[in-house]
Amino acid sequence: MEFIDRVLTCNDCGAEFIFTAGEQLFFYDKQFKNDPKHCKQCKAKRVRGGPRVRSETRTTCSECASETTVPFKPTQGRPVLCRSCFQKQGAKPTPAGQPPPEGAPEPTPDRS
Repeated sequence: MEFIDRVLTCNDCGAEFIFTAGEQLFFYDKQFKNDPKHCKQCKAKRVRGGPRVRSETRTTCSECASETTVPFKPTQGRPVLCRSCFQKQGAKPTPAGQPPPEGAPEPTPDRS
């Protein structure tokens, strides 16, 4: 099979990089189905554990109505809290008869 150098675009930085014939042969021998998606610099950053860019969404806190940013896309019908309101809510005990929030540890029965 004949391979020729190809120019690809990095998904992270948008720079063009060359996918050489030798690299294509390596991919073919290893039976990789997809072309590389990242240039060598971005791939090295990922391996080193470079900071991941998280998209932030500007929104208004449901409790105090202050402007805040959150690292997710808010969904309709669910309250969005700023950091301080979220921390205050975590300190509040749950009212009797209401299930604990998801992910909260189960209360252990008193065995005295």
